[in-house]
Amino acid sequence: MSNVIFISPEQHFSELLKEACEYRNFKILPPTEAYILNLLSHYIDSRNLFSPFMDESIEKPPETFAELYLTALSASDPKNKAYMKILADKALYLSGFFGDSLQRKSVDIDYYMGIGASAYSNLAAWTKEGTTANIYSTFSKKFIDFADLLSYISDKSALQSEQDILKLYERYMRTGSDLAREKLIELGVVTVPKEQLKVKKI
Repeated sequence: MSNVIFISPEQHFSELLKEACEYRNFKILPPTEAYILNLLSHYIDSRNLFSPFMDESIEKPPETFAELYLTALSASDPKNKAYMKILADKALYLSGFFGDSLQRKSVDIDYYMGIGASAYSNLAAWTKEGTTANIYSTFSKKFIDFADLLSYISDKSALQSEQDILKLYERYMRTGSDLAREKLIELGVVTVPKEQLKVKKI
């Protein structure tokens, strides 16, 4: 046991994020890296992801992403930013870590990616601090890329069955994810050129 090395969740996520960025040849700036690591550390406790919306000033708390989005749009500063950030971060995390399972839901990954990108766009417009506004703007414009990073961290490209490959193909067809396409090519699966996909704009 004397040779066992324990690392913190932050160190673990930091190493995997660097590995994901190298694999994807995707560069991120230190402030953006810090934001992602904070997000991952926050949601390591699942209660932060699935806990009910808490705000005693709201008579009927929002139960869906759409309701939370409308609540954020109608709220005054700073509550609008707080609500929109909850929505944006959850959408990004769910798209990355649970993208495959979302394909089987009535509300699929396209929805989460679209509303997440819009939420970050609003945050960028509402935020006066330059560095933070730039982070939000980057997430909005490259939402799929960041979801891919989180997806890599989640499963490190582990594929165990034909069903997994089908899920991956469906993800590529729906989102145009470069990471999904690269995984498919590695597995010898022929893919439709990205230019021919009818990917939903986000």
